[in-house]
Amino acid sequence: MTDPRPTIRLDKWLWHARFFKSRSLAAGVVSAGKVRVDSRPVSKPSRTVGPGDVLTFVQADRTRVVRILDCGARRGPAPEAQALYEDLSPAVEKQPYNPGGDRKGRPTKKDRRDIMATRGHDAPFDLE
Repeated sequence: MTDPRPTIRLDKWLWHARFFKSRSLAAGVVSAGKVRVDSRPVSKPSRTVGPGDVLTFVQADRTRVVRILDCGARRGPAPEAQALYEDLSPAVEKQPYNPGGDRKGRPTKKDRRDIMATRGHDAPFDLE
């Protein structure tokens, strides 16, 4: 006779795997309907999941897709948590650091001088 598949509550697994800082945050995301288990939306944190299930959810600005490999017995250190799942998420391209480029917000001192010059104003102070 085969043993039943090991399962764990969805919110508890998300917390064990260190996707969320607290179990209540994980439960809130699940309750809001922002988690899918095997492509089906889930809204109950008590939904049981186990090895082989694929979860899709948004974490920060990134969509995560993970396959559960193990239920885990505790919320351990990061290496132990990473052994609980296989990350299937698409690779994230890092944007190169571009200081000042495509910036919004407050203009620099040089920008303000250029704006004043294009509007025909005199320099804020005379150097002569």
